[in-house]
Amino acid sequence: MAKNTTPDFVLRPFEGLPGETDWVAMREVVPSASATARTTPEHGARDVLVVTVLPAGWAALHRQDGTILLAVQTLAGSGDTSRDLAAVLLEAIDAEPGTSIEMGALPGAGPRLQDVLDVEVPFEVTVHEDFAYWLDPSTEVTPDIQASLDQAAETMVPTVKLESVDSAYWCSMNREFLRWAFPADEDSLIDAISRLHARRESGLGGGKFVGAFRSSGLLVPVWELPRGTTASDLEEPAVAFRDRLTAALEVSEPLDGNERRARAGIVSRQVTLR
Repeated sequence: MAKNTTPDFVLRPFEGLPGETDWVAMREVVPSASATARTTPEHGARDVLVVTVLPAGWAALHRQDGTILLAVQTLAGSGDTSRDLAAVLLEAIDAEPGTSIEMGALPGAGPRLQDVLDVEVPFEVTVHEDFAYWLDPSTEVTPDIQASLDQAAETMVPTVKLESVDSAYWCSMNREFLRWAFPADEDSLIDAISRLHARRESGLGGGKFVGAFRSSGLLVPVWELPRGTTASDLEEPAVAFRDRLTAALEVSEPLDGNERRARAGIVSRQVTLR
């Protein structure tokens, strides 16, 4: 019988990378963003532009100007997203300029992003209002190209990254929401939010905590905000909530009755994405 060489399932595929929570947010929360990364000297010390999506669902692109783009919202199915993305990144680096890479057959065992990327390089996210980063800056933006970019951006949810805390993203859909990825252990984080919720301290910026979803092994709590709330309105409240949560995470006593009921409600509303 042939040996299965596909990677084992990894609950937190981005653990150990700089900005793990932003990797998760870019994969699930942010419609258009880019971030800086660089491969290790062993892999050429190449600058990489990590992006949310690429046209036609490409997994990576070796742009005509030599820039390497890696899309994190690509569907991957080996059980280790980090291995899947590392495989297409290395393929893109080896490809000729102007080559797009699609996610093909599942990769076998091999290097992961943690092996390919220089973990000393900060992962600095920039949120965009369009997808102009797809293009080589020297490309002439014709009316047809601009129309394509505009069409791609039409369905984007307006999103802003908060500056005062890590990995918190305001967005405006039918209402305004805040979605915030945390690196804490899931059970500990749920316990901490339950303690706050039982004391009516789980709100943020006048909004209410409405639940959380799970992605790439991390929990992403969500708040529904008062109508008209802007991202700048949340900077100070987000810091205050972070401090309350930090204190709650340090509590080691078992949950009391009210806190257990709050926890049961939170867990019942959780959704797991990918």
